Amino acid sequence: MKGASGRTGRPKHAPRRARFAQRRADEHGSPITFGEPGRSPKSRKEPVHVPHVVIVGGGFGGLYAAKALRNAPVRITLLDRKNHHLFQPLLYQVATAGLNPAEIAAPIRRVLRDQRNVQVLLAEVTGIDPDERTISSTAGTFGYDFLILATGASHSYFGHDDWEALAPGLKSLEDALEIRRRVLLAFEKAECCAPTPEERAAWLTFVIVGGGPTGVELAGTLAEVAHHTVANDFRVIDPTAARIVLLEGIDRVLPTYSELLSARAKRQLERLGVEVRTNAKVTGIDPEGVSIGEERLAAKTVLWAAGVRASPLGQWLGAPLDRAGRVKVTPDLSVPGHPEVFVIGDLAFLEQDGRPVPGLAPAAIQEARHTARNILRTMKGEPRRPFRYVDKGSLATIGRNAAVADLGRVELSGFVAWVAWILIHVFFLIGFRNRFLVLFEWAFSYLTYERAARLITGAPPSKVVLPEPASRR
Repeated sequence: MKGASGRTGRPKHAPRRARFAQRRADEHGSPITFGEPGRSPKSRKEPVHVPHVVIVGGGFGGLYAAKALRNAPVRITLLDRKNHHLFQPLLYQVATAGLNPAEIAAPIRRVLRDQRNVQVLLAEVTGIDPDERTISSTAGTFGYDFLILATGASHSYFGHDDWEALAPGLKSLEDALEIRRRVLLAFEKAECCAPTPEERAAWLTFVIVGGGPTGVELAGTLAEVAHHTVANDFRVIDPTAARIVLLEGIDRVLPTYSELLSARAKRQLERLGVEVRTNAKVTGIDPEGVSIGEERLAAKTVLWAAGVRASPLGQWLGAPLDRAGRVKVTPDLSVPGHPEVFVIGDLAFLEQDGRPVPGLAPAAIQEARHTARNILRTMKGEPRRPFRYVDKGSLATIGRNAAVADLGRVELSGFVAWVAWILIHVFFLIGFRNRFLVLFEWAFSYLTYERAARLITGAPPSKVVLPEPASRR
């Protein structure tokens, strides 16, 4: 039946408009009352509440949690103070001029642009009120139904924060670029600004503090840079005479691996020309070198890979923390007393079989997916399930054709472990472009010993002193 306007009483496209309006409301966080035009307000449906999930951190934990909720009836706000997701396991490649920053990072917005229930905000969190279920940030204050904290970890200098400016760590692209600058500048300083053999030796001495995977990878790659990549690029100095020193405070490198793999890693490092010193605890760092007890080691370049501490966000929850500042979570990864707040990745502390779940990318990914499933169970009124980490193994590369792999019952070292390391790391990179570029750069470097990103940023050497050329053997 037609009205005076000649149109039917029910617009043809009203249902589609209602669906579109509801989707827009879900994306922007405002509830909407919807119904058919012409109906009285009493006949309209009540506002539909869409659960709001706030995720802090765009690393492995935060990104995979958002992806796992792709088809869930929730709206997601992801906050990060960086606009990119970073593949941290390959940061040392940027620090040693093997890769460019864009090859191991991807804009978070690009990764999630097809996921309509996610809003990405470039913001830094300034406060959390778990009782009021609000989180404050530089982009405003948000209420949440569920909160996922996945902010990772930073450097720990064991109470010597003044060492940070003298020995940079490796947790961000900025850290990697600073290390690259210092390493490449050291060779330049030795060439132009070291009038005595003692000064030249100090510039050509590189000390890495910490014998974990990051320290081992840095030491092995720096040895390759000195002995191959820049070996013929200078006229005064002999880069192959560079001294790479790896210091570890306990009795072996790679302490999380078996003693057999640790011993093999040490031998492989020594074959590359790295001086490995265990039971060597650093007691002081200054611009001229490091102190190991009463011993003095002159070195102009010191790199830190010895310890980490959790993000300070965990302190705002009022939950128990471990010595590294990690939040002691319940078996379902939630905060005690606040089941709507989840902590995952490097910020979480959870024991399993008498050992803490490791702060590795695979663990963060598993925790993210498990948290997403528990959120859906909670929304359905179903009981949550405890998290169980499935250890699929760990790998560490040492240098060309050298790596170690602990795959549970199988332990590998040498070329086979190195190939496995390459394949697994390329697989976990975000985006086909990055995978292709990284593989190409590695193949080129393997065939030529070249490293394509040898750029120094910052002020050039201000003092130019040309010493006599060193004799080459």
